[in-house]
Amino acid sequence: MSSVPAAILRALSLPSDPSKVSLSTSGLGSGFTSTGAIRAKLPKGDGSEEERRYFVKTSADGTAAEEMFRGEYESLNAIAGSVPGFCPRALAWGPLDEENRKCKNFFLATEYLDLGGAMGRSSGDETNSSTLAYRLGKLHTTPAPPDPKTGKPRFGFPVPTFCGDTKQPNKFYDSWADFYAHERLLTILATSEHRNGRDEGLRELVEKTAYKVVPRLLGDDHLGYDSHGEGEGIVPVVVHGDLWSGNADRGRIVGSGRDDQPGDVVYDPCVCYGHNEFDLGIMHMFGGFGARFFDQYHRVVPKTAPVEEYDDRVRLYELYHHLNHHAIFGGGYRSGAMSIMQKLVRKYRKDE
Repeated sequence: MSSVPAAILRALSLPSDPSKVSLSTSGLGSGFTSTGAIRAKLPKGDGSEEERRYFVKTSADGTAAEEMFRGEYESLNAIAGSVPGFCPRALAWGPLDEENRKCKNFFLATEYLDLGGAMGRSSGDETNSSTLAYRLGKLHTTPAPPDPKTGKPRFGFPVPTFCGDTKQPNKFYDSWADFYAHERLLTILATSEHRNGRDEGLRELVEKTAYKVVPRLLGDDHLGYDSHGEGEGIVPVVVHGDLWSGNADRGRIVGSGRDDQPGDVVYDPCVCYGHNEFDLGIMHMFGGFGARFFDQYHRVVPKTAPVEEYDDRVRLYELYHHLNHHAIFGGGYRSGAMSIMQKLVRKYRKDE
């Protein structure tokens, strides 16, 4: 057991008495952060005590840690605000040394998520409110809040987020195609070249995809409309941003003062307000969800029109994660990205 840093005690309004509050470090983390759990005994109105539990992440990466934790704080609360219980609420974030303006150590504190394993073990169909299909479907059918500056629904997010250690600026756009081309594909290309060096072959295909394929598949006058031109376009919703099977599980929030019921939960998000199918790209990339999940999900959230282009859109969204993994890890992820782009460019170049 370790003592809880004073900044976290203050942020969570916890007593400084070490007999009442303790921190256990799990030795887990993403590679960019360290994690731990806080147990606290707090007085109740009847003179007794109740235990509260919190999850804490810390990082000494300076400005990157500050931005990362702010982004995750906003991301968790965007999801929890739309679907309570689907992820832990973020409670506080900030510097561990509040008096040091050059502090490099930051923290994020959230509700404690007790994981039970075997994501999707919930029985029943998509009407079962504890299943991933239902909860993700509810998230993806709840309109995102409007851009605070314009008061209009827009694609983006109020703060940058991080997918792994990759910064996503999330500038607001009126067009989903413009957002995806610039804030995802072209941004990750720049990040990859900064880390791995300029790659002319990769750049050529990313630019062709961003400037030719993205407008063709995701264009404002196309996405959300059927072959007869009937439809309403798409409405921005909260998307998780990194929903591979390792970021979903079965569990419940405990030690929060509420009596949450077990259900399928998600965590480690990097949210934006976007097209719901964006989340499906990485879900297909790494597997772990299965055909039954997607059947149930699409009963809640039908495939976007044009339905016949659904598979190509999912590949286009999967592309971002191949490029991001290439930027972070290098190696074989480049070939996966190249293969997706070559197929899409070859197919949709016919439309020029």
